[in-house]
Amino acid sequence: MTDHDNSLQPDDFPIEVERSALKTTDGKTIAEAKTKKLAADIADRLNEQADREQQDCWSA
Repeated sequence: MTDHDNSLQPDDFPIEVERSALKTTDGKTIAEAKTKKLAADIADRLNEQADREQQDCWSA
């Protein structure tokens, strides 16, 4: 078992797309999609979810 936590952290957002790669704000590749469009769709969903979670923290 490793001591690394590979989950995304708030500082990783917004997720960016470079061709078919999804990247954190510091440029670290976190995933590869089959197409650029699919990568963009995934990034949009991840960013929307992170935004909702952030707003939920402030509204509670």
